[in-house]
Amino acid sequence: MTFVESISTCFSKYADFNGRAERPEFWWWVLFVFLVNVITGMISPLISTLFSLATLLPCIAVTARRLHDINRSGWWQLIGLIPVIGLLVMIYWCVQEGKEPNEY
Repeated sequence: MTFVESISTCFSKYADFNGRAERPEFWWWVLFVFLVNVITGMISPLISTLFSLATLLPCIAVTARRLHDINRSGWWQLIGLIPVIGLLVMIYWCVQEGKEPNEY
């Protein structure tokens, strides 16, 4: 999946928490959100905040789909709320390859 395909997929599945997202889709989306936040942050903090709010739901949705790809519930992303350890666990899970067979 290319950069543009993954961005369009994430926006078309804006609030779709069902299904699976492969690694390229997830990581291209993360790169896109990061780059746009950096660029808009240099222009105006208000624009950066608005962009972050606009992409919050798709970020949660694509992360849930990514966790489904490794056969975990999307609710596991709440572990990211634990300082440091939670973030490291989420990164570890998100870099894993998808698992077959899969209940999602």
